[in-house]
Amino acid sequence: MPGRPSQRVIYLHFLAIALAIAVAVLANRDSDWDVPLFAVLLAASTVGDLTAVDAPTSQVKLSSSSLAIVTSIVFLGATPGAVIGVLTIAVGWLRFRYARTTLLINLVTYAWFPLLSGLAFHAVTRVSGIGQMDALFYLLVLALFAVALMINVALIAGYFSYVEGSRFSTKVRRTLGPLLPAEFIGAMLAVAVTYLYVHSGAAAVAIFAVVIVVFQYLVGALLLSEQRSEELELLAKRLAGFQVALLSALLRTLDLRDRMTARHSAAVARYSREIAAKAGLSPEQQELAHTAGLLHDIGKFVLSDRILKGDMDLTEADWNDIRKHPAEGARIVSEIDGYRPVGEIILAHHERIDGLGYPQGLRGDDIPVISRIIAVADTYDVLTARDSYREPVSSEDAIAELRRSAGTQLEPRFVEILADALTGRDLSYRHGESADFETELALDRRIHEYVAAGLSNPGSL
Repeated sequence: MPGRPSQRVIYLHFLAIALAIAVAVLANRDSDWDVPLFAVLLAASTVGDLTAVDAPTSQVKLSSSSLAIVTSIVFLGATPGAVIGVLTIAVGWLRFRYARTTLLINLVTYAWFPLLSGLAFHAVTRVSGIGQMDALFYLLVLALFAVALMINVALIAGYFSYVEGSRFSTKVRRTLGPLLPAEFIGAMLAVAVTYLYVHSGAAAVAIFAVVIVVFQYLVGALLLSEQRSEELELLAKRLAGFQVALLSALLRTLDLRDRMTARHSAAVARYSREIAAKAGLSPEQQELAHTAGLLHDIGKFVLSDRILKGDMDLTEADWNDIRKHPAEGARIVSEIDGYRPVGEIILAHHERIDGLGYPQGLRGDDIPVISRIIAVADTYDVLTARDSYREPVSSEDAIAELRRSAGTQLEPRFVEILADALTGRDLSYRHGESADFETELALDRRIHEYVAAGLSNPGSL
């Protein structure tokens, strides 16, 4: 059954261990049993395994044992490296007492990866004649570390993919991914230790213990930073979702006071995204146009019901209040972390190309490009929607009106893009009556991607 090795697999483990012993005996003639160095490396490997750190996204542990084993392969040979590997696993099992089936695959792995990589390493150095004083020797040490790691991962991943019934490639990716940053550090340290030992001799043995401590500290710090990064990313996503929910709740509340607001916001968001896409803006800016379109009238929240409902003629004071809604909307949105670019767009969506708009009197290209897009979408929906404050007109008449305003109130390029979009294909609605706020809000759930992207100048194109 998946998750539990068969009896045949266990027998294969014992066979693999027996073969490893035979290969180790045959390879021992080329070994250099420097007892003090062997003892230091065995102690370093064992301590590294006992203080191993759990990888946050994998079942593997990260330790400095591979650094000690690779170093032993370089200076002592394949057989001493395998002996250190097996003894390291045995001591670790006596300490942690994990499953015996896992012990078997660990013994197989830590016997075979030093033997295979070690025999290959010394065969290459022997055939090539590369010695310890040659620069290429240290590249071979780096290659040895990489080969040993790949054999290690392949054996472990192959076993667990077979037992669990999962894909080998997937298991390799999930096993190797968390290891790579730490193992890269280990590889660099292996080269450094090799260089120090070659040039300093026995004095480097004392340094090795310090290197092990440093490596283990770096691994722990690396994993801690990765874990915190993942936690921060999760918190950011939750915060982004909360922010979208908060703003949508404000719009729903506004819609209870003014029935056109939510529908109008949905229509403007849809039209704005379409114009942005056809204008060649990036996907991030298209998302930004959609979000700003949904929220462009949120500043009307501060207006009185008398003004919102539009049941009577408005006074000049009322119009002055209405002209404040872009600034109020920008203030509300910008106070939410990550939404300042949206606020900048909302602030300028009633500016005019000729500079006669409000609240800042911006002119032409000084108006953020997405604000100019929203102005076109906003005007079109107000002209065509039946729940607007004025009698609706046909789509054709609305486009004609937009064209009359092009170059003074509206950006001509975006007017023509909207006209082409409306005549070229169906936008799900041409007059906006069927625009649904909940549908557009669902499309906007990717707002956290835009926030994470950190667009600092959304008005540039």
